Amino acid sequence: MWPMKNSTRWFTIPYYLWIALFVIAPVALIVYYSFFDIEGSLSLANYQKFFTPVYLLMTLNSFWYAFLITLITLMIAYPTAYILTKTKHKQLWLLLIILPSWINLLLKAYAFLGIFGTYGIANETLDFLGIGKQQILFTDFSFLFVSVYIFIPFMILPIFNSLEKLNPSLLDASQDLGASSFTTFRKIVFPLTVDGVKSGCQAVFIPALSLFMITRLIAGNRVITLGTAIEQHFLITQDWGMGSTIAVFLVIIMIIIMVLTGSRKKERSVK
Repeated sequence: MWPMKNSTRWFTIPYYLWIALFVIAPVALIVYYSFFDIEGSLSLANYQKFFTPVYLLMTLNSFWYAFLITLITLMIAYPTAYILTKTKHKQLWLLLIILPSWINLLLKAYAFLGIFGTYGIANETLDFLGIGKQQILFTDFSFLFVSVYIFIPFMILPIFNSLEKLNPSLLDASQDLGASSFTTFRKIVFPLTVDGVKSGCQAVFIPALSLFMITRLIAGNRVITLGTAIEQHFLITQDWGMGSTIAVFLVIIMIIIMVLTGSRKKERSVK
C-alpha cells in the first residue's frame, strides 16, 4: 500500500506547481508592489490613500453595480432555469444559452457597440416605433444590460442543476396536501435549490466587482469600479503600487465572499 500512496503523490505535483505559479506567485507580487509608492519608495501611503473618501466611494460604487447585476441576473435566470427543466429538449436549450459564453468577451462588447450605437438596430427600432433615436451607449442602462447578458449563463447553469436534482415526489406531496403553487415554491422548491442560487450569485457577483473592459467600452468610463481603477493605475498613471493596493483589497473581498458562502454550505451539509 505504501508504494501506491507514494506514487499517487507524484500526480499532485503538477497541481501544486500550477497553484504556486499562477495563484500564489501573482498574489504575492501584488502584495509586494502594494507597499511601494509611485516613486518606488517603501511606504504604507497606498493603504492610507485607499481609505480616503474617493476610493471608499469607488468601493461602494463597485458593490452597488455588482449587486444590481447579480440581482437582475438572478431575477431572469431563476424562472428561465425553471422553465428549462419543464421543456422537452432542455439540454439543447441549455446549450444554446451557454453557447454565447464561448465567444470572446471583447467581440461581444464590440457587437453591442454596433447594436446600441446611433445607427444601430436598437436605435433604428426606436425610430421606427416613433420614439426617436436615444443615447443608449455610455449609460448605466447599457452597462447593466451588457453585463447581465454576459453573466446570465453562469447564473442559469447552477440553478438549473439544482432544479434538476429536485425530487419530483416532494412537489406531488405538496400538491396532494393542498399547498398552492406559490407555497410549494416558497417552502420546498426555493429552499432546496438555494445552494444553486448561492453558487450562481457567487459566480456573478465576484467577477462583477472587477469589471473594467465593459465600463470602458460600453459605459464610456461613466461607471468607475475597482477594476477600472486598477486598469487606470497600471496602464495610465503607471502607479503600480496603488493599483496593487486596490487589487489586494479586491482579492480580500472576494475571499471573504467565497469563505462565507462555503461555510454556510458546510454548516447546512453537517446539519
